[in-house]
Amino acid sequence: MMTDPIADMLTRLRNALKARHASVIVPYSEFRHALLKRLVDTGFVKAVETAGEAPKKNLLVHLKYARDKQSIISGLVRVSTPGRRVYKSYRDLKSVMNGLGLFMVSTPKGVFTDYEAREKKMGGEVLFKIW
Repeated sequence: MMTDPIADMLTRLRNALKARHASVIVPYSEFRHALLKRLVDTGFVKAVETAGEAPKKNLLVHLKYARDKQSIISGLVRVSTPGRRVYKSYRDLKSVMNGLGLFMVSTPKGVFTDYEAREKKMGGEVLFKIW
């Protein structure tokens, strides 16, 4: 049993980036799929595909690298954990690395980046930050 599936997904991404893998497999869930789609939209990940059938469904995440084989993602840190949830109002969501990174926020209306949450004036649980 996995206690923190989001942290597991982030660790898989971090490890694959360090090993310079082209893609990584993550166990499927609707929530993880929504998070990874947001990372594709923001340009941190190249693409996300679903693979397999219902009981053993997975997400295949294609990682993105610059021309010099340097990873697009420099840092990936889990903010809210199962033992310590972090909730922020849209007013308290500050930019990450002067706009070079972002916070991923889970709101009642879905998963948004910090910029989108401020724009829609919605707060929520701050899941992780990426830069």
